[in-house]
Amino acid sequence: MANGSHGSRQAAWEFFGAELKRRREDAGLTQVELGARVFVSGAYIGQFEQAIRKPQLDIAQRIDEVLQTDGIFERLCRKLIDDRRYADYFAKAAELEALATEISEFAPALVPGLLQTATYARAVTVAMNPFAADESIEEKVTGRMERAQILKTATRPVYWAILHENALRVPVGGPAAMAEQLEHVATLARQRTVVAQVLPYTAGAYAVMTGDLRLMEFEDAPPTAYTEAVYSGNLLDDPAVVKRVRSAYDQLRAAALSPEASLALIESAAEDYRRCASTT
Repeated sequence: MANGSHGSRQAAWEFFGAELKRRREDAGLTQVELGARVFVSGAYIGQFEQAIRKPQLDIAQRIDEVLQTDGIFERLCRKLIDDRRYADYFAKAAELEALATEISEFAPALVPGLLQTATYARAVTVAMNPFAADESIEEKVTGRMERAQILKTATRPVYWAILHENALRVPVGGPAAMAEQLEHVATLARQRTVVAQVLPYTAGAYAVMTGDLRLMEFEDAPPTAYTEAVYSGNLLDDPAVVKRVRSAYDQLRAAALSPEASLALIESAAEDYRRCASTT
């Protein structure tokens, strides 16, 4: 079911891209010319046509106006491509995440989504959506697992995660789930797929002054910051604001344990959970 859903979404992107290319060429426009008329770059249009970038509603509406396509691209966006795996406030950040060359993340309470196991992700999703149907829960978990695939590609981003010690100590899903989750993080760190640091309780107030945050850098675009609160998120691209977020992240990194000490603490916590699970 999950793979079929993902395949359907990809097919929708490809159909959107193929139709866009056909209509654009019929209108006698290059990618650069169409891009200029809808206020994006020609490369951006090319990414739509190659099904690399998820089509966006406002751009689809402008394309309909320029190509006089009677709303076809808006309808495709709304009916075929709209992705309900992610909350509305996070959807844009998830799209940018897949394009980033470097991601730096701070998680004050939970293991970050890109590092989560399915069991842990399911426990978090159920806690945040207590009345949701099983199908909805599984769709969100599948979406999170699909996001994590970017860490397995040859072009994976440089990924740096700082976890507050809370993320190690709060038993999300129970001892067995936590043991599996922390062992997963430790494995990724040992494989040097990610750099993981722990901000210990002894660091004091550093976590309070930031909250959830992530910094994303790109090959051909300015860096972006994303912060998240309860059922809301903020995508920040003002250079001055992003610079301040970077400064806050650097302070967290300086206050955190070294990667080696962090790995030892993560492995120790995982072993504690494993022993607890074996006795229950």
